[in-house]
Amino acid sequence: MMRDDHVLIDSFLEMMAVERGSSANTIAAYRRDLEGASEVVGARLTSAKRSDIEKIAAAWSGLAGSTLARKTSALRQYFGYLMDESIITDDPSAALPRPGASRSLPKVLDQQDMERIFSVIESKTRKENPGEKDLRLLALIELLYGSGLRATELVSLPYSAFVSDKPLLVIKGKGGHQRMVPISKRARNAVAEWRATLPENSKWLFPSRGKHISRIRLYQIIKDLGAEAGIDPARISPHVLRHAFATHLLEGGADLRVLQTLLGHADISTTQIYTHVDSKRLVELVNQRHPLAKM
Repeated sequence: MMRDDHVLIDSFLEMMAVERGSSANTIAAYRRDLEGASEVVGARLTSAKRSDIEKIAAAWSGLAGSTLARKTSALRQYFGYLMDESIITDDPSAALPRPGASRSLPKVLDQQDMERIFSVIESKTRKENPGEKDLRLLALIELLYGSGLRATELVSLPYSAFVSDKPLLVIKGKGGHQRMVPISKRARNAVAEWRATLPENSKWLFPSRGKHISRIRLYQIIKDLGAEAGIDPARISPHVLRHAFATHLLEGGADLRVLQTLLGHADISTTQIYTHVDSKRLVELVNQRHPLAKM
């Protein structure tokens, strides 16, 4: 297998283990799936085109539904990882077969969980002289939960991205695409307090040892915060906070298209995984707003 495939598959599986807490069995299965797919396309999985993916789909055509679902999930997540890391600019996984299993909503914290999290943070930052790490923690959480940033987008924010009197951040997201993300007044205040502790020549908003903090370090920070708030660390991660942002906005009445823009989803179908979380509100909307409801 070509080195690029080997190195990137290893990197992807390391992310699965560290950031998502995937089991050893899942990692082993995904490795077999990805290395097998790489062999089908001549060790060119990382640079695969639609025709290559169709060749993989043909090779998998006789598999049981559950096996096919796992293999396609492994490939979709792998290409999603490559997109997140800006290693590829086009995701070819649309050519994969779509097993009948529906997409489930990722783990989400409810609003009571978020209140517990912010209660812990406030106990740290309301001290007479809060520590720099506490101010950083508040800024990180306000941006994750308040603006729905991806982990990579958050840790790589440049120092210059934040202007205290402007309610928007310019985010460089998947594939190098830029989008405008609103930042609340309380988030601006939290970031301004943290930013005031940094030297003005800082390159990054969240620097660490000459670079910015890593995604792995961010995950560790979030897991530790969850434990302090009495939340099972397995239930919380930067990605879970992003999903909480989306879910709670939708519950509050946000439009799905607006949510798509805020999350930076290229395809509305990605955003539609959230549509079932507030079915009660949708039923009430039809019963109250449809013309027949008044007849």
